[in-house]
Amino acid sequence: MAARKGRRGAGEGAIYKSPDGRWRASVDLGWRDGKRQRKYLSGRTRAEVAEKLRKLRRQQEDGVVVAVTTGKKPPTVGQWVTFWVEHIAPARVRPSTLDGYRSKVNHRIIPALGGYKLEALQPENVETWRDELLAEGLAPATVRQCFRILSRALKVAVQRGKVARNVCALVDAPAVQRDEIRPLTAQQARQILKVAADDVNPARWSVALSLGLRQGEALGLAWDAVDLVRGTIAVRQALQRRPWQHGCGDTPCGKKRAGSCPSRVGGGGLVLVAPKSRAGRRTITLPRPLVRALRDQRDRQRKAAEHARDLWKNEWNLVFTQPNGCPLDPARDWATWKRLLEQAGVPHARLHDARHTAATLLLAQGTPARVAMEILGHSQISLTLDTYSHVIPEMQRDAADGIGSVLWDPEDDGQTSD
Repeated sequence: MAARKGRRGAGEGAIYKSPDGRWRASVDLGWRDGKRQRKYLSGRTRAEVAEKLRKLRRQQEDGVVVAVTTGKKPPTVGQWVTFWVEHIAPARVRPSTLDGYRSKVNHRIIPALGGYKLEALQPENVETWRDELLAEGLAPATVRQCFRILSRALKVAVQRGKVARNVCALVDAPAVQRDEIRPLTAQQARQILKVAADDVNPARWSVALSLGLRQGEALGLAWDAVDLVRGTIAVRQALQRRPWQHGCGDTPCGKKRAGSCPSRVGGGGLVLVAPKSRAGRRTITLPRPLVRALRDQRDRQRKAAEHARDLWKNEWNLVFTQPNGCPLDPARDWATWKRLLEQAGVPHARLHDARHTAATLLLAQGTPARVAMEILGHSQISLTLDTYSHVIPEMQRDAADGIGSVLWDPEDDGQTSD
């Protein structure tokens, strides 16, 4: 005679013993995306399943999205982050960013966490992984990038019902000390522009030091985005090199860099991509000297095209090109910057420091922070203020002097005589 089932405890739901001897429960989660969703629980004892059921009920009451049971074998962390980086991330990030994602997924995330079931990954696992990467000597900024990649992949897993929570949200990301901003002085910038006058693209450096365009934005600038009558440019695209990918499949070649893979695929060429963010799409009013510099650039390019004749290949109508009209390779652009620094007698500086120089000069000249934010293409004004906080004291002194000149006579300077 079958054993009589005991009365269900409060909040237990339908708990039953299956033929394999395990205790199970089935929970109706309602409708999601037009489909009825259920969650199945199991355990060695009735009490274990009852506790899981009560935990699930608490999650529902707290508004936590509960991962459904699909009947399929749950993915591992490795399987999910691989799917995410190959099929989801490509639509959301630039090619060069995606290349960095792939490298960190394959070399930092999967070897340490890839074997865990996605739903079994715990905050403690992520904390241990984070600490081990730091102990290996990786820079905190690199570890933070790895952490964010994992977190973004898990966020999508939560959105798609693959897992109930993003455990990275329960773990502190590595603290990163902001790199010191080292802009060039106005005199150094002027000296660079002076020696750049003999370059193939002298206005390239005027754009960098006065507007702070990112390298890709400057190299991707097209003439149809330049209005020399109104004196504006529209930033709508950026030039990037498409990164190589490993093509070795299930038999890894052992090369760390995809570009060194004997079976490499998909990379090598230059492509035009969308700006870094929505704020990156912007229209900028030009200083009058820069309008003249761009007119000169247009005249130079027309003469170069006439000289090159059939060899001219500026199919994207770019403002800054090689002598034959082909796009400027970012690596060659960087090499030109280094040469100009040397010729100008300016100490070594990153090309991105030209952007910092433009931002610092804008703010130091009294440009409102919001206007500077729009020129630079920052998504938030806090980014502008935090990054260039070294300029704020000078701006405050100018503001104090300004209000002082309005309310007090010039001779009342607050100084007292002994």
